[in-house]
Amino acid sequence: MADKTDSPLPQPTLAQSIASPINLILITLLIVLIYYRLRPKPPSLLAKPPPPIVFRTFTPPLLKPYNGENGMPVYLAVNGKVFDVTSGRNFYGPGGPYENFAGRDASRGLACGSFDEDMLTKDLEGPLDDLKGLGEEEMEAMKGWEERFDEKYLVVGRLVAVGHPEAGKEEGS
Repeated sequence: MADKTDSPLPQPTLAQSIASPINLILITLLIVLIYYRLRPKPPSLLAKPPPPIVFRTFTPPLLKPYNGENGMPVYLAVNGKVFDVTSGRNFYGPGGPYENFAGRDASRGLACGSFDEDMLTKDLEGPLDDLKGLGEEEMEAMKGWEERFDEKYLVVGRLVAVGHPEAGKEEGS
């Protein structure tokens, strides 16, 4: 029995220690992780940009269809500037609290803080609302709305009366 305890244990060779099953599994996992980390990524697909919007001159009848119905964008005018408020469709589009202003001149309604149909110009072929009869406080309110729209929305045109010289250029095209 003394012979068994005195005999030295065989020393593993380097090839045996590296080639053990656990080491082979760990090395394989390491190689797979490095591959997934360094492999080329597929190119990301960018969303299709919206069609370009050209600044143009609107008359009230030309602005009217831009009320968000039938897939149209939502435009409204404040103090002669036409804004694309499509990104705020929940407010200005069909069913929104400001839907009366879509496709219309909203200057008087915003100045007076009223969403009534009475605040809108009835005769689309007639002159634009000259905002006479508004007090200083109401004019300030309208200017505040105009500034808010300038900061938040894109100006896509200007509003002129039907008989205006620039109005004929857009209507013919």
